[in-house]
Amino acid sequence: MNSRQRRGVILLILSVLCALGAFAGVLSVIDDVQSKVGPEVTAYRVRSEVAPYTTLNAGQFEKVKMPERWLSPNAVTSLREIQGKIAVTTLRKGSLLQTDMIVDQPALRAGQQEVAIMIDAATGVAGKITPGSRVNVYATFEGKKESDPDQSKIIVTNARVLDVGRLTSLEPDDKNQQPTDAVPITFALSTVDAQRITYAESFAQRVRLALVAPGGETTVPDKDRTYELATDK
Repeated sequence: MNSRQRRGVILLILSVLCALGAFAGVLSVIDDVQSKVGPEVTAYRVRSEVAPYTTLNAGQFEKVKMPERWLSPNAVTSLREIQGKIAVTTLRKGSLLQTDMIVDQPALRAGQQEVAIMIDAATGVAGKITPGSRVNVYATFEGKKESDPDQSKIIVTNARVLDVGRLTSLEPDDKNQQPTDAVPITFALSTVDAQRITYAESFAQRVRLALVAPGGETTVPDKDRTYELATDK
């Protein structure tokens, strides 16, 4: 083997060594990235905006792959988790779906309908009303004429609460009044009771909820449904 051939062999060996070194460097970088990012898992992103209380279906979401360490613990990783669920708030396009965005679809009985009204936080049972609670709904009305007495009425008895929303600040109609905090409460009601409760929300001075104890008496005699201070004995 002459000197030229020896130089060629040496260069070839050096090239192979450099290639192996570069390959090892690439593997090292990949291993380092994988150690920092971790394994990927499936998550779901909202395709387009979903309105609150909308029944969910698979077509509303698209599958994405993300590093597991980047996902929050309550991220939805299987569409089986949305079966029988509704959106509890507006789901924005592009948002990752999480379990605190959805709740079980309320079970309505035959003849019932789902009705939500805003209840002043100061006149509700703060923090004690939860889904499944039973409440009586009271409303106070001004007299139609100046000479007519103000009245307090029990509008609905034994109303079943389906959902309690988040505390919301409401701007008053009168600029001289302070903003009030209210909570959306969703009920399962008959048609007549739904009309009564929406009427009270629209025209009553105040609407107040009274929590009924589990197993307690829920019926109220007709004579006790209306209260006037002048007739109090």
